Amino acid sequence: MSTRKDGIRDGGTAKGAASPHSPPTDAQRRWLTRGADQPGGKLPLFDRQGREIPSATIRACIEAGWAEPWFANPVKPDWLVCKLTTEGYRVIGRPAAPR
Repeated sequence: MSTRKDGIRDGGTAKGAASPHSPPTDAQRRWLTRGADQPGGKLPLFDRQGREIPSATIRACIEAGWAEPWFANPVKPDWLVCKLTTEGYRVIGRPAAPR
């Protein structure tokens, strides 16, 4: 089975896909944690070195229920602008932000 550039395997499963019953990977936890201190739980599009967060990381967190799409980015429609869910705050051990 080969993996495409976007991290999706030919079988249609996101590389590193998570489930609500498995803990986040280190990369997923780092991404989720960065949103905990942002207004509304907004998750970053780039890591601390300025590299784009891999779409496989974002999609796996969405599939696990830890993140959800927030709004469409009109400038870059292929970017997923997301925010933490209540479950996302729980999985990183932080209190959920007020809604």
